[in-house]
Amino acid sequence: MTRTTVSPPASESGAKRYTYEWYVVLICMLAYVFSFVDRQVLALMIEPIKRDLHLTDTQFSLVHGFAFSLFYAVMGIPLAYLADRFARPRIIATGIALWSVATAACGISQNFLHMFIARMSVGVGEASLSPGTYSMLADSFPKEKLGRAAGVYSLGSFIGGGIAFLIGGYVIALLKQASMVTLPIVGAVHAWQVTFFIVGLPGLIVALVFILTVRDPQRKGLVQDANGKARRVSLADSARFIRSHGKTFFCHYIGFSFYAMTLFCLMSWTPAFYMRRFGMSPVQAGYTLGTILLVANTAGVFCGGWLNDWLLRRGRSDGPMLAGCIGAAAMALPAAAFTLVDSLGLSLTLLVIAMFFASFPMPTSTAAMQTLAPNQMRAQISAVFLLISNLIGLGIGTTLVALLTDKVFGSPLAVGQSMSVVSLVAALLATVLLGFGCRQFRLSLEREHRHSQSAHASLRDQNTAGVTDAGLGATRA
Repeated sequence: MTRTTVSPPASESGAKRYTYEWYVVLICMLAYVFSFVDRQVLALMIEPIKRDLHLTDTQFSLVHGFAFSLFYAVMGIPLAYLADRFARPRIIATGIALWSVATAACGISQNFLHMFIARMSVGVGEASLSPGTYSMLADSFPKEKLGRAAGVYSLGSFIGGGIAFLIGGYVIALLKQASMVTLPIVGAVHAWQVTFFIVGLPGLIVALVFILTVRDPQRKGLVQDANGKARRVSLADSARFIRSHGKTFFCHYIGFSFYAMTLFCLMSWTPAFYMRRFGMSPVQAGYTLGTILLVANTAGVFCGGWLNDWLLRRGRSDGPMLAGCIGAAAMALPAAAFTLVDSLGLSLTLLVIAMFFASFPMPTSTAAMQTLAPNQMRAQISAVFLLISNLIGLGIGTTLVALLTDKVFGSPLAVGQSMSVVSLVAALLATVLLGFGCRQFRLSLEREHRHSQSAHASLRDQNTAGVTDAGLGATRA
């Protein structure tokens, strides 16, 4: 298997302004904003949803985390397989439309099963976005700009999460006097159900803009056959590539998954913690946490991408893994401590620090995958990462907090203690795995570089032999 990379000349690359490419980043980021609004708004409305649908904390965690993450993860692989072969913008736009309709469907849920199916459908739609986007960004930007591009795209997750809390808080405040709201066609619904219509349906406009304005970039770094022609890559090829760099991908996939576990615990259960521990109303929690996500988390994503690119410019080829390790180590203590203090101000201060560093893996994990993987495997390898990351981080992590709260501590008021235990253990495991993975990542890059040089030399020898044979044939003639 031969891998080649098509790059513009240095002078051309340096002069290129990348205006259209940054537009693609921004429209993908906008889609990511809507995806996180749609998945995160549920967390703020935990109490009214539990009350009206008669759910326990564990059932709510299954709806919020497991139903979404399971199908988001599983469907990511076949959708990524399509993204590695067909026009990525079409696949992404279809997914945006699906998750937007599914989010609106959450607003007509009448019981646990209805909500579970709707959230499952949101996960299926959102599975199309990130693998295809990561692949397009790697084809649109040189390696030294990829960290920033991935960072800007990743901003959408926390802008979306912040907007979800702000919109949720606003709608709850707006409709707090109304126990039921009557809508055309749908009929009478609870006030919290209206929020799903408000945040879900506008995504259809984003899907339309996406399909009309985004074109599929030329693929670079293609795997070639023995004749030097680009060839299709199967899921089995991707699996073999992952196995050939087994230690690197183990450290990357599992390390960043534990990192994600801390992040998802913070984003999923922090509203419930502040409402139960400090008596915040849903409106207060929405405005406070929405502001934190918009400031601390977006700053963390930007700084994580900047740190990745800075390390690469300093000659650290393991920059993506090292930046993730630094962020995980810095996140551990504030993520564990913010639920254990008695002062609301101190708790929020520690939460800001935790959220800042919790955002580092968004651009760095992407840059690591896209740098190492051949083009036709990028979306698939990203999908495998998202499968593992979401099952461990969102599916297991958020449910583990609920199980500790319900089964071990035995009180909803102990949700903060559950968060501290899960966050500290996950952050320490992430630090160790990513630290060990730095060396493995460097070795994998060196191995791929040697393979690429060997393949180029082989192709040159074949071409030279062909020219020589042709010359001898002409002489004989």
